[in-house]
Amino acid sequence: MQLKRFLVAATPLMGAIAFPLAVPLVMRSAGLPLAVLTAVVLGVLWFAVMLLSAEMPSHD
Repeated sequence: MQLKRFLVAATPLMGAIAFPLAVPLVMRSAGLPLAVLTAVVLGVLWFAVMLLSAEMPSHD
């Protein structure tokens, strides 16, 4: 349970830090097409992890 709470809290922060760091670094070293691909892949992965770790209210 503790790991789940950490993941819920840390996922937005990790994505908000990793995304703006990774895309310019890839753009500088590999060019614009790979930077766009990196942005799409990171965005999709970040979104999927956020959905999987979301805490939804129970419907009792």
